[in-house]
Amino acid sequence: MKKDILYRPWKELKANQNKKLHHFITRHLYPFSPFYRRLFDKHKINPDSIRTVADLSRVPPISKKDFLSETDAARKSLDFVLQPDEELIKKYLPKQELLKFLGLGLLRGKSYVKGRLGKEYRPIFLTATTGTTHQPISFLYTDHDLENLKVYGKRLMDVFNVAKDGRAVNMFPYAPHLAFWQTVFAGFAADLFILSTGGGRTLGTEGNIRSIAKVKPQFLIGVPSYVYHVLKTAAEEGTKMPFLKNIVLGASRVPKGFKKKVASILMDMGSSGIKVFGTYGFTEARAAWGECPTNIDVSSGYHTYPDKEVFEIIDPETGEVKAEGEDGELVYTSIDSRGSCVFRYRTGDLVRGGIVYSPCSHCGRTVPRISSDIVRASNIREMKLSKIKGSLVNFNNIEYLLDNREEIDEWQIEIKKKDNDPYEVDELILYVSLLGEVNKDSFIRHLNQEATSSIDVSFNRIEILPREEVLKKIEIEVSVKAKKILDRRGER
Repeated sequence: MKKDILYRPWKELKANQNKKLHHFITRHLYPFSPFYRRLFDKHKINPDSIRTVADLSRVPPISKKDFLSETDAARKSLDFVLQPDEELIKKYLPKQELLKFLGLGLLRGKSYVKGRLGKEYRPIFLTATTGTTHQPISFLYTDHDLENLKVYGKRLMDVFNVAKDGRAVNMFPYAPHLAFWQTVFAGFAADLFILSTGGGRTLGTEGNIRSIAKVKPQFLIGVPSYVYHVLKTAAEEGTKMPFLKNIVLGASRVPKGFKKKVASILMDMGSSGIKVFGTYGFTEARAAWGECPTNIDVSSGYHTYPDKEVFEIIDPETGEVKAEGEDGELVYTSIDSRGSCVFRYRTGDLVRGGIVYSPCSHCGRTVPRISSDIVRASNIREMKLSKIKGSLVNFNNIEYLLDNREEIDEWQIEIKKKDNDPYEVDELILYVSLLGEVNKDSFIRHLNQEATSSIDVSFNRIEILPREEVLKKIEIEVSVKAKKILDRRGER
């Protein structure tokens, strides 16, 4: 496909998507995936009958629990890896495809065919989930998948409008995680100079500030909390960064208020024309998607790749596929992967505003766009949905509230038992540092009112602390992700 594919009419993109979906199922997924072949057979689904996106509703969705095993998670995850062999090729591939393999074998020998299959299907790389609440799950890449990772990276850089001679600093932690490697491969594909610092645990905050000052990047990429911390520290030291105009944030939700705080810091350091981009990605997809340039208080939504995947929005209770723009749970289907393949994967991520298919009013791309108002499933699993004082509390809402308040600098929530007595009542404590001159009594009163409205529970105590104390509590320098919410109710 030509490089302008993301600007083609949606009718054309949709027709191509349906064609690739059918081809992927019949030539790759059903023949070579142990898990999905069993799934299709169990539900008596003829793979050839899935010809359009509309037909996907007949395939039962899967979720993270399908990767988990009490005995051997590694072995179970291999069931999602495409595993072609001579028997499967002869049994499942259509006659014309089989003849191609036989012809190649006759012309160039079996070793050539085996080598070609190995290059396309043999896993050579992996990223993994963080394993916060379950054992980490590995997702394998073949050479084909790594080429796709470059494609996704190049498209991200194009969406962000990165100049070919641009420079970037990548502050995602060194780890087998998608965010770090998607950024690295984006640099390779876009011919972009990217310095990867490894984040706080590798160089520390001062080391990152020195690296930024030396490289003079136009783009800074990383986890929101750590990017904010580095920029705030640099500003307090009087460092000027007029060259830094674009901030790309990943691994968590990015409210408008947070974007404004980041932009304000950069303006204080002499920058102008600032853009702050949110991204969305998850390990199972082995891909990430981004917003295009807009005003700070506007989100374009995440631009997807319809030649590589299908996104659906479903009712999380009934599984019914929702219409354009409707709220629901995001479901992901790969249509051009090898290695570990997920098909109709329930992300658990709830999207307010769903998916829209009209051309982007900001950049003109015609691809489907996912609303950026996403409540991450991983956040809910990481103790963001819990009973506090007898009420079921969604901490995604309060986290969004705190990050969106422009007068809040850093914060941490602690949940504990009164007097550390396991039989006592729950206590909800907020430690917070503030920006500028704020009436503390008024701030505490109004914040508690908003918390009660948002999560039906108020804070027992709000402690306003110096920034350094809050930073120490959240372990900004040593943790992959800042420890923003701590549940100490099980501690003594």
